[in-house]
Amino acid sequence: MAKKSLHSICRWTFNPGKGGFVPGDMRPEWGGSFGTPEMINLVGKRIKSRIPSNVELGIEMHYDAEVDDKNAAAVADALISNKLYLAMITPGAHSHFAYGGIASLDPAERKAAEELGTKTVDLAYGTLKKAWHPDIDKAPAFVIWNGSFGYDIATVGVKKMYENLKESVAGLCKYEEKKGGHLHIGFEPKPNEGHPAMLIPTVASALLFWFRLEEEFGVARKNKGVNKEFGHSEMIGLDHVYDSVEELDNGMMVHMHLNSQGYNDGIILGGPGKYDIDHGARINGMNVAIAGLIQQAKYARWKGHDMQTRAYDNTEQGIDRVIRSVLSWEACEMAAKELDTKALMKVLANRETAKAEDMMRAAVVSAQVHFDEMYK
Repeated sequence: MAKKSLHSICRWTFNPGKGGFVPGDMRPEWGGSFGTPEMINLVGKRIKSRIPSNVELGIEMHYDAEVDDKNAAAVADALISNKLYLAMITPGAHSHFAYGGIASLDPAERKAAEELGTKTVDLAYGTLKKAWHPDIDKAPAFVIWNGSFGYDIATVGVKKMYENLKESVAGLCKYEEKKGGHLHIGFEPKPNEGHPAMLIPTVASALLFWFRLEEEFGVARKNKGVNKEFGHSEMIGLDHVYDSVEELDNGMMVHMHLNSQGYNDGIILGGPGKYDIDHGARINGMNVAIAGLIQQAKYARWKGHDMQTRAYDNTEQGIDRVIRSVLSWEACEMAAKELDTKALMKVLANRETAKAEDMMRAAVVSAQVHFDEMYK
């Protein structure tokens, strides 16, 4: 049997519709009384059976929009009964705070945002603890998405926001350490949304932040780092392959979000300058390369599918897209293992880059063959 591979499915993928400029009710079955326990049961019954047996599945969710003290017991029971795990939890600060969150210059907002973070830690170590993976190295990620700590006015106040951010995250990390220190805490960098400008916009920003936190506040870098989010790098034209090198070189890839803005496979439109589309994982050369990099680094943690069903999908099509995303990444990993890396490095050393292109293109073809075999 192939080596165990950990994939996590996101609660927010299963929504009734985006709304706004597109229908908000394309999938009415996923609205109303369809809560997080129901979503977990759906994954257990409709998705798990179509995934290869070497894949273990987890679930990702926001506190307090998707899981809170009221439904946490039902969520934990649903995870256990479906043999799924809590893979990632994140404080949904962007749902509450529009003026900087934990970086806010408004003391009242900052305090409330900090409390949301500690309550998220409490829930992870409390009611949800029984749904953690039994291997503590695969404990959930605690992802800090920067959607709330942004700004839209150029003033010297930005520096104070950054100072607030460091102080607040240091306090959160020390709080989590007292609870056990097992969560893997990572930033999810993003250049924009929900503000025109953001603190921690890039992978390099996130890496530097943790070094500064260790120097200034004594917060150890163990289990700290970056949620490797493909699409956010793609949105501003950065190289998510090299981002992966930086994350792995520093031992700071604590979680992954496999998705795509679409521009790099020649089929799906999107890319730099576009809004956050969040397609599922794609079969392409860049993803085969990243799969090879994480294999070399022996990355064995969760690979999340932070994706949206398309605005025109019904529920069956939405479920199918999630399955396709998982299989696409597994296919890229299979192709990466088959690739003759020694031969590839030889042609690169000889400046025979056209041959290197041929080898990567063949790997993409191989990945598609693997996908077709698994999907059928």
